[in-house]
Amino acid sequence: MLVAASGGPDSTALAALAAGAARSAGAFVVLGHVRHGVRARAWQDEAVVLALGAALGRRVVASSLEAGTGHDEAALRDGRYAALAEMARRVGARRVCVGQHAEDQTETVLLALFRGAGPGGLLGMRPERPLAEGLTLVRPLLRVGPRALRDYCLREHLPYARDSSNADRAYARNAVRAALATLRDAFPRLDEAVARYAEIARDEEAGTARAQLRVALRDALGGALGKTGGLRDVTFERVEAAARLLEGGRAGRVHVKSGVELSAPVGRRAKKGGGAGLDGNASGGSQRAG
Repeated sequence: MLVAASGGPDSTALAALAAGAARSAGAFVVLGHVRHGVRARAWQDEAVVLALGAALGRRVVASSLEAGTGHDEAALRDGRYAALAEMARRVGARRVCVGQHAEDQTETVLLALFRGAGPGGLLGMRPERPLAEGLTLVRPLLRVGPRALRDYCLREHLPYARDSSNADRAYARNAVRAALATLRDAFPRLDEAVARYAEIARDEEAGTARAQLRVALRDALGGALGKTGGLRDVTFERVEAAARLLEGGRAGRVHVKSGVELSAPVGRRAKKGGGAGLDGNASGGSQRAG
């Protein structure tokens, strides 16, 4: 696989994690660096990537964006992916891994909302998507925060650089990033919530078995809890825990909300097509939806 390495802490952590996983899986990792030509000191990023490749014992390939690509976010993104696809073909890779993380996902969803995108624009970045013929783009860090990635780099003594252009408010993403930094103090689980929304939206769009199971669970729990406030204060995590329990066919109980729990007997698997296999009821002081 080709790992996109910008020199920043996110892609540095990804490169090291991928290299470690590749050793145990018998796979091969190459680091790919794209020279954007936007910053005067961008040569330092390439030097960091070369140092990282030496530290990990991995080959580094580099490519420059074509003149006239432009400096707007969309043009740079498209040019970067085209360059990565070309490098992947050159080294024989079938997958291109990029280091976009949980905060990047939040910014993507909110930018789509602010720009008036329809439902499709609010799905966020997909964990995997086709990049070009025979190539898959993979984003394995979408549920990981940047602080954890920086901590990993420091703990493993990995070299990385900081991109000063991230503070340039001329880019819409940077303006959103600055506003979110303040909001996270008041909403520490903000990124987790947005990532969860994007995942649910993608499942709903695709009509996955998990999406159908969530609907069946909500219906069953809503009927069982009608006299206790319904689903109003049942969190997504509780519904998801119940879904995992049913999908696994394991016996167990899930705390749904104060005084209410869901129980599943051994072998009570979710039915194919999303049927939850639940008989909902709630009564007494400590209710149970069985």
